[in-house]
Amino acid sequence: MKKTAYYPVFLDVNSRRCLVIGGGMVALRKVKALLDFGALVEVVSPRLCAGLKQLVIDKNIKVLKRKFQPGDLKGAFLAIAATASSITNAEIGGEGRRQKVLINAVDDPAHCDFILPSYLRRGGITLAVSTSGMSPALARKIRSRLEKDLSKEYEALAVICEEVRAQLKRERIKASAGRWQQALDLDRLIVLIRQGRRSAAKSLLLQNLKQSGEKATK
Repeated sequence: MKKTAYYPVFLDVNSRRCLVIGGGMVALRKVKALLDFGALVEVVSPRLCAGLKQLVIDKNIKVLKRKFQPGDLKGAFLAIAATASSITNAEIGGEGRRQKVLINAVDDPAHCDFILPSYLRRGGITLAVSTSGMSPALARKIRSRLEKDLSKEYEALAVICEEVRAQLKRERIKASAGRWQQALDLDRLIVLIRQGRRSAAKSLLLQNLKQSGEKATK
């Protein structure tokens, strides 16, 4: 059987209605991840674990305390089926197709439009690892190993890169993708940031980029 090749993409869920069907610990993890990215989360489940109950008390999520029903997905951007029932997952998947809502069914790829990677965040940097559903445990293990190399200094470097891009645009200087790759001397830049020399890191990056940057034609 041919394995599905998933197209990697980052979705903007900020201020968008996202449903999680299920009330257990798996649902709680999915809810927390969506909240981390600014989603408006609604849970559908007759029972809730303690963590979800607390989120309701804190008014972080809305809840429909009942089983999933047709029509629940109307107006949703995406939905995650965190139930233990393949029958319920199939029902949610069918409803998703009718309502044109993206569906993820936990550990049930047959009813998924997308799968969720193992990820870590450092400010504006998000590192995601997927095994195309073959082994979520392996994806988490790889992410944990990569996490050791993605130190907190990279978060500051991402902000510096954003500032440098804006400055080059103001000065009408073009820098190709190849030049950026050469200019990003990660070892030196990370050391400077670690030493508290943020301005020096920014100056170094600008210098590297301007060496072959071209003035835009006016």
